[in-house]
Amino acid sequence: MMADTVDSPPLWRGLALWGAVLLAFVALMTWGPTLLPWAFEYPKKWVVPAARWISDFTKWLLNDASFGLFTFRDLTRFLSTLVDIPYQAVAGVLSGGIEAVNLPPLSWVGLIAFVGLIGHRLGGWSLALLAAGCFLFIAVFGQWTSAMVTLASIMIAVPIGVAGGLMLGLAAYRWRWLARALQPVLDLMQTIPVFAYLVPILILFGFGPTAAIVATVIYAMPPMTRITMLALGRVPGEIRDLGHMVGCSRRQMTWRVMVPSAKDGLMVGVNQVIMLSLNMVIIASMIGAGGLGFDVLASLRRLDFGAGLEAGFAIVALAIALDRLSQAAAQYTGVDAPSGYLKWALVLLALTFVAAFLSPALQTYPDAWAISTGDFWSRVVAWINVNYFDTLEAIKNTLLLNVLIPTKRFLVGLPWLGVAGLLGFVGWRLGGARLALLVACLTILIAVTGLWEKAMITVYLCGISVVFAMLIGLPIGVLAAEKERLWVGVKVAIDTLQTLPSFVYLMPAVMLFRVGDFTAMIAVVAYAIAPAIRYTALGLQGVDARLIEAGRAMGCTEWQILTRIKLKLALPEILLGLNQTIMFALSMLVITALVGTRDLGQEVYIALTKADAGRGLVAGFAVAFIAIIADRLIQAGAQRARARLGLEDGHHDTT
Repeated sequence: MMADTVDSPPLWRGLALWGAVLLAFVALMTWGPTLLPWAFEYPKKWVVPAARWISDFTKWLLNDASFGLFTFRDLTRFLSTLVDIPYQAVAGVLSGGIEAVNLPPLSWVGLIAFVGLIGHRLGGWSLALLAAGCFLFIAVFGQWTSAMVTLASIMIAVPIGVAGGLMLGLAAYRWRWLARALQPVLDLMQTIPVFAYLVPILILFGFGPTAAIVATVIYAMPPMTRITMLALGRVPGEIRDLGHMVGCSRRQMTWRVMVPSAKDGLMVGVNQVIMLSLNMVIIASMIGAGGLGFDVLASLRRLDFGAGLEAGFAIVALAIALDRLSQAAAQYTGVDAPSGYLKWALVLLALTFVAAFLSPALQTYPDAWAISTGDFWSRVVAWINVNYFDTLEAIKNTLLLNVLIPTKRFLVGLPWLGVAGLLGFVGWRLGGARLALLVACLTILIAVTGLWEKAMITVYLCGISVVFAMLIGLPIGVLAAEKERLWVGVKVAIDTLQTLPSFVYLMPAVMLFRVGDFTAMIAVVAYAIAPAIRYTALGLQGVDARLIEAGRAMGCTEWQILTRIKLKLALPEILLGLNQTIMFALSMLVITALVGTRDLGQEVYIALTKADAGRGLVAGFAVAFIAIIADRLIQAGAQRARARLGLEDGHHDTT
């Protein structure tokens, strides 16, 4: 800490630099429109036609690209067939039956019992009851058939995503040049909106469940690749040395030493692939995936909040069951493998399958037994709309006129050249020349593609939503961190919020506030508030208890301990929560294009409706650039905060 203080430049020098930069920015805003009009509105003749180039390339791939014996179209159709055959088989077993041999699907009773037995073996009675209860919830609320279609697509997408991510991670661990090359690609894949690459997938693989599975794999694979690289890198050197000492070949070293030693970390990656695949089910339904995602999307189109909420909670139940089972499998420490339980579970499946021929109620959950709360939730929204319409309209109009519209006008009027320079300066102050060059170049690239105005509208909606999410989430996180019992309830609530499909948030917002920017903001705040609460609470809970006791011993009040000790020491984690809130907000903004926003999300959605791959990808890249700029700057700020607080040694390059 002393060295950091001595080496750092004097305070006056830093203030002078900030003052000079801000003064130059104000001067540009004042005289720039007259002297440098091109710095405000990027000239159309300078725009790089990247969208047209990408669209032309996609058409060439589809119509003209050839490998001699077969064309690129033949290759994509062959890959579609390879995915479609196992998918149809699994979907038939779980949902529709196998028509070729006139066999019905598995019994719902047998599947629930099967899940319960596996859960009991992996985690005892508590996990058995939880997993079986989740599947029973799906059946009782009439979502069984749709849930099984969704489960079938996940059972195909997850193994492909895990295998692909594992192989890429292994290759990147072995060849460092590949790891460096993959890093920006993985960054883009995790920040570019899913809608953006639905268009080329739709063009190349056609409309249907296969294209949806391919999109799911692309969306879910990057975390597995990253976690594989990280897990292999954390294998102790002693284990690697032992493998070399006993004469392992390269293949044996990989599959008998490294991968088994990294098993715990790799299973975390498997869990992430499962969760991201479930997160993708609704968006994938737009290109042909059926199941629960299609039910939620159909409910949104007819504004049936109750039906959409029930389908959304079915996705939550499926996610909870698969999440807990995969976590238990990763932590399983039994001496013997659970093969005995699996054998009995398969026998039970077979018995219930045979019994279903005798009793139709065992085959398919009877509609007469189904429970529905859809009408109740729809009536609740309607009641709020009828009784509080004037109040809601007053709140909406006040925020629109006094906050949203002025902020939008200010940001849209900013000069692209000045913003690039200002962000570059901030990057230089936080992380050095490399970070400055990165954020400035990405900002200029957005302008070069001709999307500056729409990018600023995206920044405006994202910024306003993040501010409200943090204003609400920070106090809740502080209260939850102070009271253990409250934190348990809050944690369950935010876990549910993060598992609910993003489309579910749009329905009540549209029903209460109609379409427009305010509706989009409400949906984004509801979707993005969870990380603001979680990281605030975890940061405060992680403060060293000895420092708190020292504060009390010095006579500090509880308010002083909170504001002068806890919040300061938790600042790096709160900044990471801000980072995640921004990422969630950007991912949700693309979906809010359905309610009439005019930002980059609207560009992506229009591209999807017109099957324009270039337009969608360029707009998607612009969203990704905004996300990367925010991510790198906040990470650099968090690292500086840690170093200043003495929580870690030195500064690290964030690029």
